[in-house]
Amino acid sequence: MLIEENRDTGVLRIEGLKNFNPKHIFECGQAFRWNWDGQGYVGVVGDKVVRVLWERSTLTLENATYDDFNIVWLDYFDLNTDYGRIIEKLSRDPILVEAIRHGWGIRILNQDPWETLISFIISARNGIDRIKATVERISQKFGEKISWAGRDYYKFPSIDVLADADEDELRSCGCGYRGPYIKGTAQLIRSGEINLDALKYMDYEDAKEQLLACPGVGPKVADCILLFSLRKGQAFPVDVWIGRIMEELYSQEMKEFKDIREFAENRFGDIAGYAQQYLFYYAREKQIGKAPSKR
Repeated sequence: MLIEENRDTGVLRIEGLKNFNPKHIFECGQAFRWNWDGQGYVGVVGDKVVRVLWERSTLTLENATYDDFNIVWLDYFDLNTDYGRIIEKLSRDPILVEAIRHGWGIRILNQDPWETLISFIISARNGIDRIKATVERISQKFGEKISWAGRDYYKFPSIDVLADADEDELRSCGCGYRGPYIKGTAQLIRSGEINLDALKYMDYEDAKEQLLACPGVGPKVADCILLFSLRKGQAFPVDVWIGRIMEELYSQEMKEFKDIREFAENRFGDIAGYAQQYLFYYAREKQIGKAPSKR
């Protein structure tokens, strides 16, 4: 990678990237605070607001510095992972060859575990547009304001703020029945009963067991959190949509979610989560399993 910083304009260019495409990354259902604004994708990560643009092999970050890149974006965009090697391994599966061709630029983001946990509690039985709208309303109501390019944006609210939030106010943001789950989970995290940072260092099964103790977290939501924020590449989130995709593409014999997870674990091993992302994006693009809008 060749990195060029323009301090006067706040623009950072990273040249020579492979297997990177913002559309594939931000539209594969793993993150909910990135939106296309007609020029690029604008997102809020922590206390940073950036616009991401992509042309050929050059990634441009507006409102970013070289220090930001090393502290935040290098890890967030998983730029130290060799996706060429992952693609090579997964391409041994003939079905994934076509899926990868459609979503070749997907990278699994290393997101904040707290924000990811709450976002995927909201995601349960919800469409992507509604998830994004709810996460945005929660951030506007409970988060701190930050401004860039003449617009106001909002940080994701802290653990303490949501632990003390009024359930009716959470519902008013679009959380519905998930409001008490969000508040209860925040209280568990604040009490120290669950240490999100420690989950990174646990094995997959132990970390998943901890997450399942959170209100509103089932096996699929837990696997999403493990995959998108806790570096558990073997996690293979399964819901009704992935079930239909796997049934259509692989085998009609897999009727139970546990059977699908076991199949994925045996077939893809410790990179099963990457396979899931390629399959999910491919299904949205090709309307396989009628899964274009759900997460």
